[in-house]
Amino acid sequence: MKVIVTVVEKIISEAHIDIPDGLNQSAIKEHIVDRYNTGEMLTDMNIFQVDFESISARIVKEHSSTKSA
Repeated sequence: MKVIVTVVEKIISEAHIDIPDGLNQSAIKEHIVDRYNTGEMLTDMNIFQVDFESISARIVKEHSSTKSA
């Protein structure tokens, strides 16, 4: 019997980045989003916490490959 198991986790990552001084809240948000969208922040991301959300299983019916005579 084959079973497909699906595990759903919520992964919280943390990045420590330098942001130029003197930016307002909107400019800080834009700076962070731009770094994320360009992929610059991905290498800085470390898994900080993983929360288990759910697990489910589905039984897969196997088809017999032998023919009856």
